[in-house]
Amino acid sequence: MAEPILYSHQADEWLTTGYTWDHRTFSSHLAQVHFRRGELANAMEGIGFQAKQEAVLSTLVSDITKSSEIEGDLLDTRQVRSSVARRLGMDAAGLPNPDRHVEGVVEMMLDATQRFESPLTEERIFGWHAALFPTGYSGLHKIDVGVWRDDAEGPMQVVSGPMGHEQVHYEAPAADRLPSEMARFLKWFETEQIDPILKAAIGHLWFVTIHPLDDGNGRVGRAVMDMALARADRTSQRFYSLSRQIHRSRASYYEILERTQKRLSLDATEWVIWFLQRMTEALDASESVLHIVRSKHAFWRKNEDSQLNERQTKVVNLLLDGDFIGKLQTSKYAKLAKCSVPTAFRDLDELVAKGVLQMEGTGRATNYVLAEMFPDSTPLALIGGVDLNPG
Repeated sequence: MAEPILYSHQADEWLTTGYTWDHRTFSSHLAQVHFRRGELANAMEGIGFQAKQEAVLSTLVSDITKSSEIEGDLLDTRQVRSSVARRLGMDAAGLPNPDRHVEGVVEMMLDATQRFESPLTEERIFGWHAALFPTGYSGLHKIDVGVWRDDAEGPMQVVSGPMGHEQVHYEAPAADRLPSEMARFLKWFETEQIDPILKAAIGHLWFVTIHPLDDGNGRVGRAVMDMALARADRTSQRFYSLSRQIHRSRASYYEILERTQKRLSLDATEWVIWFLQRMTEALDASESVLHIVRSKHAFWRKNEDSQLNERQTKVVNLLLDGDFIGKLQTSKYAKLAKCSVPTAFRDLDELVAKGVLQMEGTGRATNYVLAEMFPDSTPLALIGGVDLNPG
């Protein structure tokens, strides 16, 4: 008979030490991450209030959409942007009204990042969970919302593969352990004095190891991570998206979690190193976002005397933000601006005359791009491989 698989939470030392790590292995990398965060914060201070708000908005939209996408939940990016903008008191003109699922996901993330100084409690996690699943269903399956899981249908397992041939990647602690496990975790999160970036890394790992909820553990766990990062930054303004980088490394994310949890050793050093690598990538990407925001505002400063009407401004912003897919033609402009085709033609003709757009092609193949952009006409929102409105 095969030996039962043992997990980290079954180790004898789990209740006394929890996860451990060798700080010497990653201390220089951790110091570099702190230095880069400081550089980014200083750079953002010099771009002006409006540009900074745009960067915060774009980062939050990226974090929210990509955290959900890691779990296969594809959110409408424009709905997310609309919800975040309205909650931050920013202009959401022309954006669709978000559905209640999007509103719930946004509510959870903003509560974690904007109210980061408030204690993380059992009630707060239950509120996040209820916001994630406002109908009490995950897909077609009814789940228990706003409570710890009860394992009524068997142990909480992370599995893959077709029915009858499932592969168990992880089995979480039994439900009767959850009250004490979560009480210990929450006390640690609020009182343990360790490096705040390290707390974000270990906090996420520890939460998903306990896996206390019926569903949504990954998303809530990343909200815990983002709350810890907001505390590290000591500000609700975020200029880098870690969830975006986790999404880009999704396969290795699940691999490193499984490798760390599926053993009796409580050494999480390998996980911390992986986490710091993703932090470095997020900070690298933020430099592109900074360039994007500066370029967008430079574009509008250059064209501030153009006196565009509301329709023209809306469509130009879609082009700048990367929210427009395909080529801009007269019929598409009319649909976006909600006007007649003759009005669309006049608007586009004015934009060309004012030097805001330029024409490409002739006849039915005529389309319009932003003038004096980059050599390949790449929208500002795609420079450096980072989209200002990802998704």
